[in-house]
Amino acid sequence: MFEFDGGRLGILTVDFITPVSDDPFTWGQIAAANSISDVFAMGGRPVVALNVVCFPADTLGLDVLSRVLEGGFERVRSAGAFLAGGHSVQDSEPKYGLVVYGETEKGRLWRTTGALPGDKLILTKPLGTGIAVTAIKADMTEDESTITEAMHSMTALNMLSLPDGLHAKVHAATDVTGFGLAGHLLDMLGDNLDCRIFAQSLPVIAGVQELADMGLIPEGSYRNRDAYEGFIDGTCERTIMDVIFDPQTSGGLLLAVSPDSAEEILNHARLKGFERAEIVGEFVPGSGRIKI
Repeated sequence: MFEFDGGRLGILTVDFITPVSDDPFTWGQIAAANSISDVFAMGGRPVVALNVVCFPADTLGLDVLSRVLEGGFERVRSAGAFLAGGHSVQDSEPKYGLVVYGETEKGRLWRTTGALPGDKLILTKPLGTGIAVTAIKADMTEDESTITEAMHSMTALNMLSLPDGLHAKVHAATDVTGFGLAGHLLDMLGDNLDCRIFAQSLPVIAGVQELADMGLIPEGSYRNRDAYEGFIDGTCERTIMDVIFDPQTSGGLLLAVSPDSAEEILNHARLKGFERAEIVGEFVPGSGRIKI
């Protein structure tokens, strides 16, 4: 992030991922939404994007790559940005994402820290994409609702477009990606806050708890558990703990919001298409811990 004259802020980010869907167009959409999310998580708007492509054209073919890029372009355009080219290299493992440049104004910037005691925590998308994708890749889920909801969630842009009055009521924000709910929430706390999580309020993709119970846990979940379990107090169902550590692809926003505006922001998010958005916790004085 950098500042221009007049309080205009530039945001520059890059992200790319390996395939999370057998459909090239859908993978392109997910990868683009995932890349753009960092700009939305800072309260900005994307302006221009560049493709980043690693692809085995000799084995998968350029027709597959074309569909991936079409999916990415669709999400960039839906986000209100321009796609200005990019760069590709031959690689044995396909990867796709974007470099994204976005902007916001100094008074509208959201930072990861800044939550206040009493703030409510809003999560805009359901958890469990890591577990769902693991099951899909292993051909271990026959529940179409799991696949449908996971793909819908991952392709959705984190574009809340809050009006100015509500935008200012967001005191801190981040998005939930590879470090899971636990890791990204801990980044919001610093040394003076705890967050109480309402385990029963956590939105979870349909069928994911059953898949977790079958042991379909991605490797990243175990790394997250090893890293963050020592900062969590309290217990809940084992499958909910699996979801809390689950690494997300194109996950939702975590918003620390003023308690007097929490319901209004929640309703706005749902009207914008985040039907599973929920108030999932509250911030209290503490020492940087999550309390279940």
